Amino acid sequence: MIQTVVKRDGRIVGFNENKITGAIRKAMMHTEKGEDERLLMQITDHIYARGTLQMTVEEIQDMVEVELMKSKRKDVAQKYIAYRNQRSIARKAKTRDVFLDIVNIKSNDITRENANMNADTPAGMMMKFASETTKPFVDDYLLSEESRDAVEHNYLHIHDKDYYPTKSLTCCQHPLDNILHRGFMAGHGESRPAKRIETASVLTCISLECAQNEMHGGQAIPAFDFYLAPFVRLSYIEELKALEELNGESYKHLYDQPLIDYLKKPLGSLKGEERAIQHAINKTVGRVHQAMEAFIHNMNTIHSRGGNQVVFSSINYGTDTSAEGRCVMRELLLSTYEGVGNGETAIFPIQIWKKKRGVNYLPADPNYDLYQLACKVTARRFFPNFLNLDATFNQNDAWRPDDPKRYLYEVATMGCRTRVFENRFGPKTSIGRGNLSFSTINIVRLAIECMQTEDKDARIAKFFAKLDNMLETAAKQLDERYQFQKTAFAKQFPLLMKSLWLGADKLGANDTIEPVIQQGTLGIGFIGLAECLVALTGKHHGESEESQQLGLKIISYMRDRCNDFSERYHHNYSVLATPAEGLAGKFTKKDRKEFGVLPGITDRDYYTNSNHVPVYYKCPARHKAETEAPYHELTRGGHIFYVEIDGDATHNPQVIMNVVDMMDRLNMGYGSVNHNRNRCMNCGYENAAAKLEQCPKCGSTHIDRLQRITGYLVGTTDRWNHGKLCELNDRVTHIDDGNQQLFEG
Repeated sequence: MIQTVVKRDGRIVGFNENKITGAIRKAMMHTEKGEDERLLMQITDHIYARGTLQMTVEEIQDMVEVELMKSKRKDVAQKYIAYRNQRSIARKAKTRDVFLDIVNIKSNDITRENANMNADTPAGMMMKFASETTKPFVDDYLLSEESRDAVEHNYLHIHDKDYYPTKSLTCCQHPLDNILHRGFMAGHGESRPAKRIETASVLTCISLECAQNEMHGGQAIPAFDFYLAPFVRLSYIEELKALEELNGESYKHLYDQPLIDYLKKPLGSLKGEERAIQHAINKTVGRVHQAMEAFIHNMNTIHSRGGNQVVFSSINYGTDTSAEGRCVMRELLLSTYEGVGNGETAIFPIQIWKKKRGVNYLPADPNYDLYQLACKVTARRFFPNFLNLDATFNQNDAWRPDDPKRYLYEVATMGCRTRVFENRFGPKTSIGRGNLSFSTINIVRLAIECMQTEDKDARIAKFFAKLDNMLETAAKQLDERYQFQKTAFAKQFPLLMKSLWLGADKLGANDTIEPVIQQGTLGIGFIGLAECLVALTGKHHGESEESQQLGLKIISYMRDRCNDFSERYHHNYSVLATPAEGLAGKFTKKDRKEFGVLPGITDRDYYTNSNHVPVYYKCPARHKAETEAPYHELTRGGHIFYVEIDGDATHNPQVIMNVVDMMDRLNMGYGSVNHNRNRCMNCGYENAAAKLEQCPKCGSTHIDRLQRITGYLVGTTDRWNHGKLCELNDRVTHIDDGNQQLFEG
């Protein structure tokens, strides 16, 4: 007798005779004679009794065919065999259709899932082939039935599921001093420690690129200014030594002499040591500028992950007040302002200015001049974004203004928004840590399923019950993935688990990574708070105070449950305001198919990103900020705030400073400004005209509008998926009348 059945995906389940009777009944219903209940039960009982203890689905179906052919109902056998063949063809056709879309470089949500990836190149196509065939493997062999069911029914999305079998981690904040001062092995050749700013710049690029190939997320430098500063001084000393050889004099006593700043000045009538110092400064500044130019250029041209994608890179800076650190920041900002290639805006790295009172925010602060420059650069180039170290949740009691390593206690972020700071199992720091994996809950669907409950209190109570159940599922799924990830060996990640991850230097090549990855975080994300609230109350949080309070209650509940999960599973769980790119339209498409078009909920081709006010909702910047600000403290896994402005911000850096002021007053953690930026795809010419139809430089009509997508810039919207394109077209500005209404309520 049959006891268990081996399914096509390898899972072993208990025998269910209803599967046989159901299939035969379907075949009978498509014949003229119709059903024969006696024959149906006779065949089912016969197969059950004569089968072996464990059989495959195919073996059972073969037996059904034989029994039908032996019966008088050859017509049923014919229909059953035809149906079986059709199902087999359908399973193959699904894979075939996906592959043909990739082969024929069709622009759809599969090939445009990631706007930073060119899926049309041979390497990009190979990546998509691998991705689309790996995901079913994960579903069939690596996910629990509960997790698989949540994904299948559109409640849960597992990010980077195609990388699941590799046991890779999401992202990392690089302790770059380990690389620059010790060197590292990145293949056949060993990179020696850096001795000058040019080498330091190159090694920084190589570190980011190599780590990108070991991970499925992004790479970040948490203190770019502090890490590069020592190599400015070493380069300055090199220039003094060159002068020693030229002039036949010794300047050793000047090597470590403090400098107020590195500013280019004419030598004029300067003489003696004063002339030598200024000459060395001038040469050093030129070298630092070239090194920063090279760094930006390399980060926009070096490919990773099979050659189809530039490194998803971010750099944090702003708080080093030394002359050398200031030199690094100044030349980096100036290089960014100038642009790359034909003067176009650099896409990577995502630059993040760490704003801190007493350091770089107020006029009396030592780096205030660089803060002003940063705002000027943002007004033209979108970057840097702004990370508010003064937000209550971004502070560390160990931070001291006179500590030369105070950057250890400063929060840093990935440009997309991922934040890692709090730590139950080690120091409170961002450095040498990252996110392990994250999954996103479709809270909109949960709310839609409650809409038929007329009593509002009962409706909301029902929603929270569903949310609690799905939070349990998400937490369990993330723990299951963690248990799988921790079995990887350190040698599988030769750079990450030797030089970058906190505590990895104590691992041997054949040790598992389990002892160190507990320092990382597991993120439970959410999408579509606005649509969720419309389903529950009729209005989103941008248009109703009642909805706003419910929204805060929902995300607060998620935060509290994450704290519970951290204790239960012994992990660093956190709530993530999901940077939904491919997911923005994926959830919506499935929900609309099942529930139809619901006004304010499924009537657009995307769900609103995390806790944002909908992009189509016209309101002043201040109202948008006041609505979104309270969610930043609740979403410790990452968040971001945007203001959309109209027109040319290039000559109006004050509007950028106004936004940072607003973030400061409202205790916001991270944000930036979006504005117009047109780019000629032929020659790279850029301007901020409202509607540019023809390039004034080369005459081309191939014009694209530079845009931000989930935190990073994309030079062409050709790679955007349908949902994000629809969102882009719906975006409205939040500042009007020459940017004068920034703070109007």
